[in-house]
Amino acid sequence: MLFSIWFITCVLVSFILIMVFVAFFILSERKVLSYIQIRKGPNKVGLAGLFQSFADLIKLIVKIKVNNFQYRSFLALIGTYLIVLLSLFYCLIYFNYFNSGEDNLNLLWFLIITSLTGYSLLGVGWGSYNKYSLYGSLRSSFGSVTFEACLMCIIIIYGLVQGSYSLTNSGGFSLGFLCPVIYFIWLISMLCETNRTPFDYAESESDLVSGFNTEYCNVYFTCLFACEYLIIYIMAWFSASVFFSGYLWWVILYFHIFYFLWTRATLPRVRYDYFVNFMWKVSVCVLTIYLIMVV
Repeated sequence: MLFSIWFITCVLVSFILIMVFVAFFILSERKVLSYIQIRKGPNKVGLAGLFQSFADLIKLIVKIKVNNFQYRSFLALIGTYLIVLLSLFYCLIYFNYFNSGEDNLNLLWFLIITSLTGYSLLGVGWGSYNKYSLYGSLRSSFGSVTFEACLMCIIIIYGLVQGSYSLTNSGGFSLGFLCPVIYFIWLISMLCETNRTPFDYAESESDLVSGFNTEYCNVYFTCLFACEYLIIYIMAWFSASVFFSGYLWWVILYFHIFYFLWTRATLPRVRYDYFVNFMWKVSVCVLTIYLIMVV
């Protein structure tokens, strides 16, 4: 009983710490984007704008929406609660990794949690009274299926090469050096899963007006927004753990975090049919060839 309470407490602490990182990550993103675009970013709230994210959080929380006047469907609420629950599961794997937990199925659990993320976004968009939200959620769900196909192939290759599906026993093993093409494909797939530019089809503001979260405000929008950035950090950590080890792991982790900022600031949005053709005709085929070679 005491062990269960301690375990749940540690997972919640991990969730809170990652959320604090998310607040400063959002601030860093806004500052980096502003300097890349030769303008000033947040610089008023606190010292050099350090508390801008916390001010935005308070602003979102105190907003009120009358549900009896414009009631959100039950399906949309389920989708919002599901993405929060999945974020806690991500934090569970994150805590287990740094706690030296001997779980030989970490990668498989990660695959299961990732596969459920598409259902949460689909529920959020489908439950909204807006057809553009539905379009955005459908495109995001199909992108998640594409990412899961690539993730499944990479996890199988990792398990065959290392002989285990555990992240804690990688030692000096570096899949990124053995298979650099796979690592390049993973970087592209990672942007797709996290709905980031140039593959932000779920939140394409130019034609979907913020995408699947158009009708959300206050706490519900905060949950969707913050959990998306939490998944971005988890993906950066997970990618570094799968492909690299040792001291290089820290360098790659920081590179992945900057990679998300750089792609949003520089790369244009790719047309959806080009993206689908590349992922299914090129990426999946290349990963399948690698898988056959390993077997």
